[in-house]
Amino acid sequence: MPNDIRELGKLIRMQLIHRTTLEAGNTGSNADMKYGDMTQVPWWRQAEDDNFPTASAIIAELFRRDKRGFIMDRKSEDKLVLTCRFTSILTVSILKAKGIACRVRSGYAPYFPDTGGYSVDHWINEYWNEKEKRWVVIDVDGCLHDTGFDMFDIPVHAFDYPGKAWLDVRSGKVAGKHFLNAEPAVGIKVIGWALIYDFHSLMNNEIIYLHNVRYLHYKWNRLSESDKKSLDHLAELLCNPDKNFEQLQKIWNHEKKFRILSGGLLGAGK
Repeated sequence: MPNDIRELGKLIRMQLIHRTTLEAGNTGSNADMKYGDMTQVPWWRQAEDDNFPTASAIIAELFRRDKRGFIMDRKSEDKLVLTCRFTSILTVSILKAKGIACRVRSGYAPYFPDTGGYSVDHWINEYWNEKEKRWVVIDVDGCLHDTGFDMFDIPVHAFDYPGKAWLDVRSGKVAGKHFLNAEPAVGIKVIGWALIYDFHSLMNNEIIYLHNVRYLHYKWNRLSESDKKSLDHLAELLCNPDKNFEQLQKIWNHEKKFRILSGGLLGAGK
């Protein structure tokens, strides 16, 4: 595997097709077929997120479909149909295996074309540049899009992290409807989902979309003031996770409500 981050990211991206690309076919952002020829993908293939939730499962299936593994000329029919969360966990796993500190972040991307002015739910990576002593923001899932800036060194302000998004909506600085989730849903609820995804990702527990904390499962539309203040505190800490990492770890290790999940076969609980 390449050591150059940009080369590696593009190689990873060429193994995958986003479900929206498959749905749109060879139109829009794929009119030039940079993601592959969607007409060659078997008609019965759908989004495969639920089938390959871990990096090891993704890698095993890539080798099953083409024994050469990670290749730039992978046939469209042999690519996996996976969304940004899965691209980011594959990226983080490979970089960590190479000894490069890396982490997954969940939030919102306002930089994609044709989003109707929304900031859409998205997962990215940050890797530690030892020479420059900083986290570099990269978007492997979106790296082939024309956004006007380098997708392998994204300006920090270009990505809407959920901690700041939550606090901005709570304070009235930004309208909740600005943030869109693929459900589709908008508003404080979907920012709350990303808040939990981001927190768990920073704790090396990149949960799947269908999972979220049990105590909020039925409460997002009727949060108590105590709930809101508790989430405000978590959001404040997530705005600077490096500075506040010990406090985040303390919450992770001791606050059950932010750790126990619902979704799928996990108990919903009321």
